Amino acid sequence: MENTSQEMKILSIDIGGTNVKATVLDQNGELLQEYKKVKTPDPANPEKLLEAINTLLKGFISYDKVSVGFPGYVKEGVIFTAPNLDTNLWKNVDLRKLISDSLKKPVRLVNDSDMQGLGVVSGKGLEMVITLGTGFGSALLLNGHLLPHLEIAQHPFTKNKTYDTYIGDEVLNDKGLVRWNKRMERVLKVLKRVFNYDRLYIGGGNADKLNFKLDDNIKIISNKDGIKGGSRLWLEDGLK
Repeated sequence: MENTSQEMKILSIDIGGTNVKATVLDQNGELLQEYKKVKTPDPANPEKLLEAINTLLKGFISYDKVSVGFPGYVKEGVIFTAPNLDTNLWKNVDLRKLISDSLKKPVRLVNDSDMQGLGVVSGKGLEMVITLGTGFGSALLLNGHLLPHLEIAQHPFTKNKTYDTYIGDEVLNDKGLVRWNKRMERVLKVLKRVFNYDRLYIGGGNADKLNFKLDDNIKIISNKDGIKGGSRLWLEDGLK
């Protein structure tokens, strides 16, 4: 007999440019399975990524549904861009179907920042989530519901640099922490002016490297917080 909603267990997978992370959640977003990760394969083509996911899941407890966050533009489970993996390897790939066929479970797949946003927002007002890692990710939610995804990372921030190339991992490693933080101060001022959010959440592997004072309505979040969005993804209307 199929589990009732009270018993539903959701496998939540977060695909990043550096690591693939996963856990199993209950319907309230509480972890039922130890949070684990493996290195993102290189090259990160669909076949190798599926192999990495299956390797990661060895020994996991059973689950009923699957939620996946992917670092790129996703529409109805199909990948359109993957700037921090390789768009040439991913364009028009129906990753939702590939994962569903591989795991034999129903799958919902969205941008990774969108899924993280579902896991951390308060559900009140206009809330924005950004992730600082290999690249720059973003999500917007209104009263706890996802708004259409915008690939802000690919929008020009300066005359010849996008958000990705202005504050991504390569910039941090090349320019150093002091100059990267100065750039981040500029970015946060622009985001505040453009979006007039009620709250901003900052996650990703580089979030804890911010060393200047943040506004009171800005909060640093962890990947473990964000992966909890996998449970709420199954409550979102209009997602297939």
